[in-house]
Amino acid sequence: MTASDSKGSTGSAGSAGGGKARFDDIYDRPDPRAYFTRLAPLEYEIPAHAQPVFRQAMAERAAFDDGRPGTPAVLDLCCSYGINAALLNHDVTLAEMYERYTSPAAQAMTTAELTAWDKEFYAGRRRPDAVPVIGLDIAAPAVAYAHAVGLLDSAFTDNLEQRPPGPGLSRALAEAGLITLTGGGSYITARTFTALLEQARRPLWVSAFVLRTVSYGPIERALAAHGLRTVLDSSRTYTQRLFADPREQRYAIAAARAAGHDPAGHEQAGRFHTLYYASRPDAADGRH
Repeated sequence: MTASDSKGSTGSAGSAGGGKARFDDIYDRPDPRAYFTRLAPLEYEIPAHAQPVFRQAMAERAAFDDGRPGTPAVLDLCCSYGINAALLNHDVTLAEMYERYTSPAAQAMTTAELTAWDKEFYAGRRRPDAVPVIGLDIAAPAVAYAHAVGLLDSAFTDNLEQRPPGPGLSRALAEAGLITLTGGGSYITARTFTALLEQARRPLWVSAFVLRTVSYGPIERALAAHGLRTVLDSSRTYTQRLFADPREQRYAIAAARAAGHDPAGHEQAGRFHTLYYASRPDAADGRH
């Protein structure tokens, strides 16, 4: 399980197997300034597309009576620096976050100063309909920062591709009602979702944006095995980011075709595109 859409070596983007760029180093920093500085030229925008979708999904999940007290929590999978949590629970846009973290003022701060600045900023923009957010990502510095500034109510680094959830994550999962995903579909498998669903105590819905270069089929089947029916939003695609280089574009075009998609007007136009999948309990009473 990885932090976001891509990871790699320090400096220019490295290359993943098959040609997808990787940016590992931006998730190993103590704060998100490198993340926003490196992704800004690539116009990484999928969290902005997800913001209204996740808010609507969580509103519907919160309104669903699952027989348990309290508001169910969101589990943001591959959460990195808590970007989705910031956009879900605060009156802020992704464009404002890019401007904030690439500004001269932010660049001049120490991490401690930035942490204090962010803590006050997000507290002042907290929405009245904010919900608890659990963050899960193997990038420890990223989740630690998101937790420190108040974006995540709890944060975990369990690698569910390798082992079951630890005691802390297992306890937190008892309150999870919605899994959100914008950047890890290329790296996590059905194994992670199965591990989460096996620990769930509330009906667990899933809202996932997944690149067209990968198949969501194995995850759909794992969700179905736990009583969740997945519906694809076939009305549109959602752009993720520009390609880092021509090699990455060639990879994406070939991978999209292999997955059964026509890259014309999409990957051929210069950007990764994602599809949105919503999974909810198939049983009438929503239990599984």
